[in-house]
Amino acid sequence: MTDAPPPRLGRQPSTSHAELSHIALTMFIERGFDNTTVDDIAAAAGIGRRTFFRYFASKNDLPWGDFEALLGDMRAFLHELPEEMPLVEALRVAVIHFNRLPREEMTYHRRRMELLLNVPTLVAHSTLRYAAWRRVVAEYAAERLGVAADGLEPQAIAWAYLGVSLSAYEQWLKHEDADLPQLLSDAFEMLEHVFRAA
Repeated sequence: MTDAPPPRLGRQPSTSHAELSHIALTMFIERGFDNTTVDDIAAAAGIGRRTFFRYFASKNDLPWGDFEALLGDMRAFLHELPEEMPLVEALRVAVIHFNRLPREEMTYHRRRMELLLNVPTLVAHSTLRYAAWRRVVAEYAAERLGVAADGLEPQAIAWAYLGVSLSAYEQWLKHEDADLPQLLSDAFEMLEHVFRAA
């Protein structure tokens, strides 16, 4: 009979995208993005460097959490909406749903968006993530319009919805008491007025 291993002391290892992202976001705010290394984050999470890279390809991906899974959820949500729902309404509902987060996640989300919109390295890296988000919107719009996803209409719609979303986020970050879903809803209502006028 062998002795049981001694109990692990200190922090339990983090084993999810969300946990690692939360740890990294806190460290980025406290130390600065450029001053925080992958090794620092892995050590704080109680995992090895190799384990870290099973979850994230780079430090730049950390603020995004499990973004691919969220995009999959958004794609599925869009295709569950009634076909008779107008396109602009369907996109508004889906984007607001995509950005509706649990209350306990909002502090982390503020940190996330402050970094993504202001740290030059992350602003550049974000173009890849925004392109993936726009692809989901453009593919859905193209399907509804019966055109190719890389055509002018779907691409213009995807860019418009991204731009309006980011403008709502900028307002949200300026005002601590602002309600993000309401800001998004107001912004998309304004966009719908423009579309209807056209």
